[in-house]
Amino acid sequence: MASIDVKSSEFDALITEGGIVFVDFWAEWCGPCKMFGPIYEKVSEQYPEITFAKIDTEAEREIATAAGITSIPTLMAFQDQAVLAIEVKLLQR
Repeated sequence: MASIDVKSSEFDALITEGGIVFVDFWAEWCGPCKMFGPIYEKVSEQYPEITFAKIDTEAEREIATAAGITSIPTLMAFQDQAVLAIEVKLLQR
């Protein structure tokens, strides 16, 4: 399954469904986000048993604030409603 775009209203349901969920917090203007996006999409297609979600921090400021996002891209991993990891990556060439 490819990655899915998630709105603030859908976030809680996504996390409470259980299983493993990766969430990519990104923005259109973010250069590193644009570099990471195709990689994230490719990996999402290789692991259909995992949910790969994307949240546009500009459009969904409420969830970005609630998640404590201060830098992007930020990748969060959840399993069964618990945060497993938070990773902030600044990609450099």
